[in-house]
Amino acid sequence: MKTRRIAVLGICLGLAVWLNTAQAQSVDLKFSNWVPPKHPLNTDGIPKWADSVSKASGGTIKVANFPAQQLGPAKDHYDMARDGIVDLAYINPGYQSGRFPVIAAAELPFLINNAKEGTAALDEWYRPYAAKEMGDVHYCFAFLHDPGTLHAKKIISRPDQIRGLKIRPAHATMANFVTLLGGSSVQVSAPESREALERGVADAITFPWQSIILFGIDKSVKFHMDAPFYVTTFVVTMNQGTYAKMNAVQKKAIDENCNTRAAVNFAADWADWEYAGRGALAKMEGHTVYPIGADDLAAWRKAAVPLRETWAEGVRKAGLDSGKVFADLEASLKKHKSAY
Repeated sequence: MKTRRIAVLGICLGLAVWLNTAQAQSVDLKFSNWVPPKHPLNTDGIPKWADSVSKASGGTIKVANFPAQQLGPAKDHYDMARDGIVDLAYINPGYQSGRFPVIAAAELPFLINNAKEGTAALDEWYRPYAAKEMGDVHYCFAFLHDPGTLHAKKIISRPDQIRGLKIRPAHATMANFVTLLGGSSVQVSAPESREALERGVADAITFPWQSIILFGIDKSVKFHMDAPFYVTTFVVTMNQGTYAKMNAVQKKAIDENCNTRAAVNFAADWADWEYAGRGALAKMEGHTVYPIGADDLAAWRKAAVPLRETWAEGVRKAGLDSGKVFADLEASLKKHKSAY
């Protein structure tokens, strides 16, 4: 009987040690983003990704999502992840002009025709460069939204019509394009764009289709160019210290969900949602979705040529061969059938 009691006590002590160890190994992560709670990233992308990470970790990783700039402004999200203010962050590299020159290649106009295959091409291409360009965070993956366009208070079909207008650009590349065409760039983040347009601070905006409605911008702009004008690159990053403290199982769970496959899955719901926005706006009373002719498209393409050299100069300053970098991107787009 005494031997049995000792055995039971040993089992109980062992179980207690195991439970304490398991509890000590559990990780609670803060994932910060800056889009509204009803955005597909918050209803689908991030929750699905978090669930996949949790399952892969045996339930020891829990991800809490904080939308709508709760933990900090949109433009600060990269530094928030770097500095450990948050564990994970959704960032727009183009919010900080010149800081991330390599990834900006994908934001050149009339380059990418869709978000899903485009995301596969982007992440596969950028992954080797991320170690240099974003070396002070743990890179997870890069992705795109469905191609956006120009939304304005009047029809704009030619690049020479930009002169004198105030335009809120999606990122630094679009800002450079606006300036190149003689317009003024209004630098505000996506959540601040509606107010800028309502107050007359901006006349037009480059934005994806359905997000125009979600952010309430459809109240201010009624004319929408029907062309895949541009895309915006996004990156999910992780604090290096957070990753370093994880055990082997947890690191594997993160690694399995920080790859090109995961990037495409993360972007898919948002891509479909944005794509549907074109039809929704076309049906809205008072809104006009207008095509541009072949001559106008050629004029836009010609006007965008100098942007390539501006981008190349930034990459050369970063110590890289801009020709090779861009050729690699084009090859990846061709491989994934996502070149415009």
